[in-house]
Amino acid sequence: MEYKNLPGIDLHIHSNASDGTLFPWEILARARRLNLKAIAITDHDTVEGCRAAFQREIPSYLKFLTGVEISAAPPFEFSISGSFHILGYGIDLDDPGLNRTLNKLQLARKNRNPKIIGKLRQMGIDISLDELREEFGEKPLGRPHIAQLMVKKNYVTSIDDAFDYYIGKNKPAYVDKFRIVCSEAIDMISEAGGVAVLAHPYLLKMNRGDRLEDLLIHLKSLGLVGLEVYYPDHPPEATDLYIRLAKRHDLLMTGGTDFHGSLNPEIEMGSGNGSFYVPYRLYEELARYLLQADRKCAL
Repeated sequence: MEYKNLPGIDLHIHSNASDGTLFPWEILARARRLNLKAIAITDHDTVEGCRAAFQREIPSYLKFLTGVEISAAPPFEFSISGSFHILGYGIDLDDPGLNRTLNKLQLARKNRNPKIIGKLRQMGIDISLDELREEFGEKPLGRPHIAQLMVKKNYVTSIDDAFDYYIGKNKPAYVDKFRIVCSEAIDMISEAGGVAVLAHPYLLKMNRGDRLEDLLIHLKSLGLVGLEVYYPDHPPEATDLYIRLAKRHDLLMTGGTDFHGSLNPEIEMGSGNGSFYVPYRLYEELARYLLQADRKCAL
């Protein structure tokens, strides 16, 4: 199917406010160049990228949703070995409860970095927090920035190698991070006027479809509204399953590339590896839900 002349969207984009490499204004310019019709900046545990985007004039033809991606702990009833993240869309950036929780998460991220660097130094990798700040500034920093510094100092040949051999989960310099419970994440998003969406379900590594369905039923009882159906790493058969589950349980469908700029250069905003596409109607359905719920602040 030819996608380039169809109006596409990308509702999963990271800026340099978290672990992306582009400024929010560069994301807006790139979306314009790529002819995208709707985007959302969904930085990890921060809304500063969204704030910065609003300091620029967002063109009228580009629909912009506020967003965030929350690192959450999965329900204890379910065995999940992969990445459990909750996306929030249409949130009020000035909501006090939202900002209190995000500040707590950012502090946890900040406190994690010295522990990772300490483990790396014990292994003979000579990097420091001062070097990290000098290279990337005072923005929220995390493992991707540590990996980039390791590449720059020739300790590894790529960011993937840094994760695969040192700082990825279960590797010698890995330090687990603080996560809020999923019910708190969903409540926080809802109370900030937004809708909660389960991110990239394939990355949960739940091999049985019935267990995923049980998880969705449980999360919906907590207030989950949607499922990220379209994602570059979802095989076609998985996407088909997620479409069926979303329809069966009356969940909104969303999609995005998880764009990080040069951190993952093979993934382009809106088109992923070139064949990826998210239809504009999914934005329309999400916007309609927000309007019907009188959550107009973010549209």
